[in-house]
Amino acid sequence: MYNRESVTAKALSLLPTYSTFRRTYAFLRRSQWWSREELEAYQRAELARLLDHAYEHVPYYRRIFDERGLKPEDIRNLADLRLLPFLTKEIIQNNLAELRATNYPENAFEYVTTGGSTGIPVGFYYEKGVSRAREWAFMKAQWDRVGYRFRDRCVILRGHVVDPDPEGVFWKKALFGRWLIMSSYHITEETLPAYIDRIRSFRPKYIQAYPSIISILATYMQKHEVEPFPTLKAILCGSENLYPWQRELVEDVFGCRIYSWYGNSEQTVLAGECEESSSYHIFPEYGIVELIGKDNLPVTAPGELGEVVATNLTNYVCPLIRYRTMDLAVRDTDHCPCGRAYPLLKKVEGRLQEFIVTRNDRLIPMTAVNMHSAVFDNVIQFQFYQEQEGEVILRIVRKPGYTDRDTESIRQESQKKLGEDVHITIRFVDSIPRTERGKYRFLIQQLPLENCDL
Repeated sequence: MYNRESVTAKALSLLPTYSTFRRTYAFLRRSQWWSREELEAYQRAELARLLDHAYEHVPYYRRIFDERGLKPEDIRNLADLRLLPFLTKEIIQNNLAELRATNYPENAFEYVTTGGSTGIPVGFYYEKGVSRAREWAFMKAQWDRVGYRFRDRCVILRGHVVDPDPEGVFWKKALFGRWLIMSSYHITEETLPAYIDRIRSFRPKYIQAYPSIISILATYMQKHEVEPFPTLKAILCGSENLYPWQRELVEDVFGCRIYSWYGNSEQTVLAGECEESSSYHIFPEYGIVELIGKDNLPVTAPGELGEVVATNLTNYVCPLIRYRTMDLAVRDTDHCPCGRAYPLLKKVEGRLQEFIVTRNDRLIPMTAVNMHSAVFDNVIQFQFYQEQEGEVILRIVRKPGYTDRDTESIRQESQKKLGEDVHITIRFVDSIPRTERGKYRFLIQQLPLENCDL
């Protein structure tokens, strides 16, 4: 039965969400063309406002400031942030109650957890009805660069669970029929033809995907010489590191460009590619990003790898200031021809846990391990596993035509990539499980990596 009051109440409850989205999106449409000086002035003003709030209303930061004899006004520019200590995942775990702002009502807090891909799951808070809407505004501003509009048809392959109906349908529509949400948990060699047929009949303009999932689809299409989808304009990839071999494979198979973005569940940093380059444009309106080396000092040399340390400028219910993300990246000093004065990252190497450790404590990024090679033609899936320095296990799910010759070719190719300081043991398995969020991890790293050389 139609209930006008309940419909009205629901509509009113959505007003803050829509208002936040609209206001943030309109702001980003303007600010993306600000000069570097304007963007830095904005960051300084927003940082001062955040620090004043944190000192007055967040017990953890009041204690941190007082222990150091500091006041918010002592931090006058972005470099002065170094007067404050880093915030780690362990600190958040142990001090979450003190990180809650005391001037917000209980119903303003939305408890969120990370997926724990670093081995340290973290719980924190969004502002209910605000944080997610603001995030959508930033994502929309980012996707505007490739021409994405909400009215466009889009396939979603990002860890959603869609329980199959009796006829074996693993997808459903959303957003007034414009999104086709497909279950990434049911993708197999047997079901992929149905997925491909449904995508083709849906005629999407864009695909949002985890890199690992779209790579599985691309590998199948390449092997079976499946024609690309003629309506597809771009593939939007995020939430996992995009390896060079994945970009090469997917762009070759689908005949369009991947646009990748980098962010985290904690909403401390957001960066994405643009229409002119593959450099990651850091949103300065979103947060302040530092790169630090092993000595915890700023990375200054061109091309030097550093850990991303980020300060979110928008989450006042649970501020995360100088948060160590455990992600590694390289800053880009060039200016992008797109005209945005945003700071740039040349590449994101991924989580610290996405590195293999050699016998002499050197780190090898998974981005250097190119698995888009003919030697893997008879492999369904693979995964590296490490629990000892200089020793890795390569888990392989074989195809029916797999032979000993494949094993030897894979061993030689992998050894060439990893070098003589890493010994590889190949182990055959029936399957490789996904994470709770439907992702495939190409490396399970069990070693503590804090003391290794970047």
